[in-house]
Amino acid sequence: MSLEEPPTSTPREPPGRRLVARLRNYFLTGLVIAAPISITIYLTWSLIKWIDGWVKPIIPREYSPDGYLPFSVPGFGVAVAVVALTLLGFLTANFVGRALVGFGERLVGRTPLVRTLYGALKQLFETILSSKSKSFHKTALMEFPYKGVWAIVFIANDTRGEIRQRIGDDGEEWVTVFLPPVPAPTAGFMLFVKRKDLIELDMTVEEAAKIVLSAGLVVPEYDPDRIRAQAQRLPGH
Repeated sequence: MSLEEPPTSTPREPPGRRLVARLRNYFLTGLVIAAPISITIYLTWSLIKWIDGWVKPIIPREYSPDGYLPFSVPGFGVAVAVVALTLLGFLTANFVGRALVGFGERLVGRTPLVRTLYGALKQLFETILSSKSKSFHKTALMEFPYKGVWAIVFIANDTRGEIRQRIGDDGEEWVTVFLPPVPAPTAGFMLFVKRKDLIELDMTVEEAAKIVLSAGLVVPEYDPDRIRAQAQRLPGH
């Protein structure tokens, strides 16, 4: 006669430990929800205060609501800056405005140090804000810092001018790319590489920036069928 062993039962977790685990999950869930919202509000509020700090001192007190109200009105400087820039663009669009801007640029062009800074900044903003500009509209992978290791880069533009001539007329297409480091993507490397050495990605610059800022923790989902369907809806397909 053989004796059967009693069935072994898995030990139940103590109620106190289950409660701690549940509270920890609740805390982490709340942190995931609250942290992005809090950081976004903080950065937006800091930007508004920074712009107000520049614009409000220029506004005469009789035209500012802060002179009539017992409290400061946040965002009033931002609204004034937006209206002023829009009005400036409207005035510059006519003949008189273009003549005044041209006269001012000729005066600036005669100042040795200021003309260099002004010319560089103007060209930079025209390139970035132009509706026809294709700068930083594509992302790619590039082998860096050595073969077999890949890094995300932003394609800035085609390499032109003296730099392209000095590289050599080898018939290859060269592009200028920006390599953003982690965790400060604004302080990176500008590199001139052959386009064939890049693997262009379907993800947007915003999605690639999320990967860089999160050090690879946030990776967008990739659906090749959706990408192909979007490409077919574009003109010329």
